[in-house]
Amino acid sequence: MGKVKLIWDFRGPNGKRTAEHHCVHLHDFIKMEKLHGEAIKVVEFSEMHAAATMIIKEEDVTVMREKLKPHRGQRVE
Repeated sequence: MGKVKLIWDFRGPNGKRTAEHHCVHLHDFIKMEKLHGEAIKVVEFSEMHAAATMIIKEEDVTVMREKLKPHRGQRVE
């Protein structure tokens, strides 16, 4: 079974700090729901654009998408 990276984009001068804070909530969520999430991290594209990302199993996409409302996603090999 494949994996999917869920992505939440944050833009503006506080984008990186907002993405870092969102990662804290992602860690809390998977712990509380007893789910498996891996590689939760911040990716900084520029001073004005950062993203919080989390890699999940493809089988969990529907549930996670409904609960967490990511902005986008992409398959991971």
